Amino acid sequence: MVFKRRTPRSLPEWAREMVYPKGGFRRATQYVMHRMRRLPDQPERVARGFAAGVFISFTPFFGFHFLGSVAIAWALRGNILAALLGTFVGNPVTTPIIAITSVGLGQWMLGIPGVLELPQIGRAFAQAGTQLWANASAIFTDKVMHWDRLIDFFREIYLPYMIGGILPGIAVSLIFYWLTVPLVRAYQRMRANQAAERAARRLACRPPRE
Repeated sequence: MVFKRRTPRSLPEWAREMVYPKGGFRRATQYVMHRMRRLPDQPERVARGFAAGVFISFTPFFGFHFLGSVAIAWALRGNILAALLGTFVGNPVTTPIIAITSVGLGQWMLGIPGVLELPQIGRAFAQAGTQLWANASAIFTDKVMHWDRLIDFFREIYLPYMIGGILPGIAVSLIFYWLTVPLVRAYQRMRANQAAERAARRLACRPPRE
């Protein structure tokens, strides 16, 4: 299995690595690239899958990036595991950059005045999440649901983020596609050559038949 671990992580370890992976982001990136190169599939399918994961990282569908990447990869006939690996492009280091870029571009495309800074976007997500949780809890109590923050959040943050992330998402995913195809192809060719060399050495060491 590609994602199987010898020692399962505890819940605190899993939560910590969601924010900062063990060994740092450089090692995590190397791990993702290593796994992607070793996927036993056509380079174009691996690249399409990875590009699908990259694209979904530019959307505000947090919590659904895995499912979204699988759906896009399936539609593009890409490799599903590569799509899951591609979602790691959206990590705690890159997500703030993606968010501020996508929201700003979306505001411009939709004609929404003003410029939002990253702390404002973060607070808006937190407030919307709080109200969404309060409304979900109100189903089982006598509390009144409130939708004012969610409506403002959708109009001022979520919709611009979703619209503004499309173009940069397509551009970056295409870049990764064109980088991934020769990378996977070269790795698979190297593996095939190594296998052929090992087979030739085994054949040369085999004693001649009498």
